Parts: sequence; C-alpha cells; structure tokens
Amino acid sequence: MNAIITASELAGDLAGENPPVVLDVRWQLSVAKAAGEPSFDGRAAYLSGHVPGAVYVDLDRELAGAPGGRGRHPLPDLAEFGAAMRRAGVSSDRPVVVYDGGQGWAAARAWWLLRWTGHPDVRVLDGGLPSWQGDLSVDVPARVEGDFEPEPGVDGLLDADGAAALARSGVLFDARAGERYRGEAEPIDRVGGHIPGAVSAPTNDNVAPDGRFLGAEDLKARFKALGAADGAEVGVYCGSGVSGAHEVLALAVAGIPAALYVGSWSEWSADPARPVAVGPDPQ
Repeated sequence: MNAIITASELAGDLAGENPPVVLDVRWQLSVAKAAGEPSFDGRAAYLSGHVPGAVYVDLDRELAGAPGGRGRHPLPDLAEFGAAMRRAGVSSDRPVVVYDGGQGWAAARAWWLLRWTGHPDVRVLDGGLPSWQGDLSVDVPARVEGDFEPEPGVDGLLDADGAAALARSGVLFDARAGERYRGEAEPIDRVGGHIPGAVSAPTNDNVAPDGRFLGAEDLKARFKALGAADGAEVGVYCGSGVSGAHEVLALAVAGIPAALYVGSWSEWSADPARPVAVGPDPQ
C-alpha cells in the first residue's frame, strides 16, 4: 500500500462509496513561547477552513504524552490515543488520510502512530493542505464514533538503548537540520550534537520545493547513498519524534522499512550520562 496520496486521488476517494476518514493535524514547532509570543493554534487554522469532512486532531494533546523525561513528544497513553482516534471517527475497516499545513511532519506523526498501532490503511496527503485544489469547508462534521483499538507492533519503535545499538549495528538517521546534528546550533535542547554513530539525513531533503515528496527511486537512491543498503536495519530520530516520523514516511515511500526513536534528541540530550558527538563525522 502506498503511504501517500495525491490531492486528486483524495478528491476521488471522498466521492467514492467508501470515503476515508480525513484527519487535519495542523501543527508547527514553535519557540515563540520562550519569547512570550502566542504559539501556533492548529484548531483555529482548522476552523478557518479545512478539507470538507475533515476532523481536527491535536498533536500535542492526542498524538503525544506530556513532555518530560521521555522527551518533548513522547508516546501518548495508548488507551487515550485510541479514544481520541475513535472520537475522530477512525475505524479499522475504513481508510484514513491525514494532512497538515504542508510541512508534513505532524501528518507523518499521525500516520506513524496509526500504522504502528495496527491500522491497515493510512496515507498522508502529499503536499498537505496547500496541495488541495477543492473548496474548503468551515463546517465541523457531526461526530461519528469509530471502533479503532490500538494494538502496538513488536517492531518499528526504538528506545534510547536501541537507538545507540542500531547506530553501531545498522543505520541510524538523524532527521534534524545539519547545524543541529553538527552541534553548531541548538535552539531547543540542553546541548547540541548527535548520537554517536548516527548519520545526518535532514528530512527537508526528502521533499521538493513545493513540499511534495521526491519520487520513490530518488528517495531510495538518497538513502542508499547514506548507508541504507539492501538488508540494512534502519532507524530514525529527530528532535522529539515528529520530523523523524516524516523521515520514516519518506523511507516507506522508498520501500525501506525503518523504526522510530520517539524520544529522540530531546530525551537523549536530557540525560548527561548519554554520550554526545559533534561535528560532521558520525562518531
């Protein structure tokens, strides 16, 4: 199953006999709070106009647990996540399409969580809301309770020790910007740098200027050049498990399975006992 869907394909599916549940997960990483400025309001953006029939999902409250020792966006409580998905109308026998404001990170986080917890048919709108060519709606659809029950997979998830081991035995991609990987700039976390052995693979390099993913063959070539050769075990981390989910999605488009270290650098760097590497060299 393809992990992404075009706007024209979504429009066709919405007009079909079994239209997908559409989730609007608009969200932005913001350091505005530190400057006393208001943070991005995804719900307000949703209410101002969304794909007709879409239901708003809050990344910080419904796709992540409370920030703390496990990172800024740790895994949500699975019972609470399941309840949130059912409120949004998600059922196991109905396709789901997720979109955000165009960056793709938040939509990928929802995609990854639903796939990891067992939903068989989830896709991300390639290019997000800016790619949608139809009318927008300001109507909030009537709630239709779904029946989705999350069942976490045995694969696809890394903890800190697993990420450290994979950086030695396989390929661990760091999806953050290169300057954060090298330790030249760190606007959010305690210290800059990367997990020793991790390879820099900024997630922004997976998309074209319009925000749509590069072609599958181009992505496959990119990741192979970075070390994801046939048969290699692959993992990804980022700052807090959001942009890293987007890289896992890009790898899926390329046909390369990968696990996600959800705690990511926000968890790793908070522990002074964890080693930190700086500079362009993985080690």
